[in-house]
Amino acid sequence: EVNDPSQSDMLNWGTLSAADIERIEIIRGPQSSIRGSDAVAGVVNIITSEANQLLSADVFSEYGSRETSKNGFSVGHKSEKLSFRLGASHLETDGINIQPSTGADIDGYRNTGINLKAGYKHSDQLNLSLTSRKTSGMNEFDGFPEAQSSNFSRFHNRISADYNSADGLWSHVFSLADSDFENDNFKDENSQSVSNGSTSSDKKNYQYIGSRFWQEKDQRLSLALEREKEDYKQLGGWASGADADKLVGRNTDSVTIEYRFDPIDAVTLAASARNDDNDFFGKSNTQRLEAIYQQSDSLRLRGAWGTAVKNPTFTELYGIYSGFQSNPNLNPEESESWELGLDAVLSDDQVQFGVTYFNAQLTDEIGSSCDANWVCTPVNINGISDRQGLELSSSFAVNESLLINAAYTYTDSEDPAGVEEQLRAKHIGSVNAVWQVKSDTKVNLNIQHNGSQTDYGFPNPVLLDAYTLVNVNANYTASDKMDVYLSLNNLFDEDYQQVNGYETLGFGANLGVRYKLK
Repeated sequence: EVNDPSQSDMLNWGTLSAADIERIEIIRGPQSSIRGSDAVAGVVNIITSEANQLLSADVFSEYGSRETSKNGFSVGHKSEKLSFRLGASHLETDGINIQPSTGADIDGYRNTGINLKAGYKHSDQLNLSLTSRKTSGMNEFDGFPEAQSSNFSRFHNRISADYNSADGLWSHVFSLADSDFENDNFKDENSQSVSNGSTSSDKKNYQYIGSRFWQEKDQRLSLALEREKEDYKQLGGWASGADADKLVGRNTDSVTIEYRFDPIDAVTLAASARNDDNDFFGKSNTQRLEAIYQQSDSLRLRGAWGTAVKNPTFTELYGIYSGFQSNPNLNPEESESWELGLDAVLSDDQVQFGVTYFNAQLTDEIGSSCDANWVCTPVNINGISDRQGLELSSSFAVNESLLINAAYTYTDSEDPAGVEEQLRAKHIGSVNAVWQVKSDTKVNLNIQHNGSQTDYGFPNPVLLDAYTLVNVNANYTASDKMDVYLSLNNLFDEDYQQVNGYETLGFGANLGVRYKLK
């Protein structure tokens, strides 16, 4: 788990490089019954690349707009017993002026990452694995005064041992994961109104998962035992004295049970339940039910119901910032949601279509209350926040060389007062076309639309305009060892904002080369 406890329990996507990532999976719906707090709306599962041949090595280099460069390499080995892959990358850009209202300076960015994935097959029953990722960098940003910067460092490690009985009826997984986060903010040296400050946190996770299978694995009962230890510290900035030296920690002990059953070939049923015992918030219980009915090769029906919990963040409980008053008496947010969906395959697998209706209700939502001096405090809001909507997806194979995918989501989201939730666009859609021009040339066209949405503004909320982005990517395989690729982002130089007052990237072009040494 790579959510940063010192940054509102969220993954800062700006610190994540796409280098050495093989694929990304989206597990939708409430997942707290398996994953615990934070997994309220779903889980993003990132799978890093691994070695797939005896010896492998490649390098890549990419240059583009705004003095942007990205360079890296990877080496790998895979044998009958041992496999490992080591990759490294460095991204650097001059950036843009993100917040024009504070001045004319441009805000640069650097990111250096190292990724290791290794495995050892001790026997047919026992496998050992290690995943490690270190990311560090710098990000310039605008504030008051304008010239400020932040250094970040993330270090994630996970070791695991997988044991399967010889008869295939028992499975055991033991794992230890540790994530360390450092965030340091630096002021302009001439500023008298802003001081340097930092936050740091550490998250350790100890887990055992045991599974028993029956009826040729048509039934599975799993038990998971887990302990999570979190630590948080804020240094400098607006924290001083005893507050700056205070190390805050909390532990959670969890027990999860999951049962999966295929009563007939066409039906899959699953149920899971989890009990979390947090030494600060006490006990909480979450559940999830799933059902899938494969009516035929061309039609599938599915449904799910679940509950989830989100504990208040360390920042909300203990953070010390100008204009902010923390609240150690917050209660966890709780969510209940359900969804119904249908997937269809038409015209001899040429057309695929999916539709999903979802409905979620959130209680004890954490919002903010501001006094006459605009000092804001996080509070639990009385009432229920409603989120409901419809998702449509389709895929159309025009011919052997052209594939078109499209998706659309309508979301109606209101807070307990019946006011539209901020930064929740009602309409989001995309179209993606992949064209295999020749055996050695592929072109990808991506169109993304984001509808209008409200955001925080003083004294009243502001409406951010809808926008549509067009991106083009092309890849040319010059030889069995070398690929040349071109990216044209925001092709029509759309001027838009995702957060009130902060600019986004206009048109940009990048040209890169990847060469396989082995």
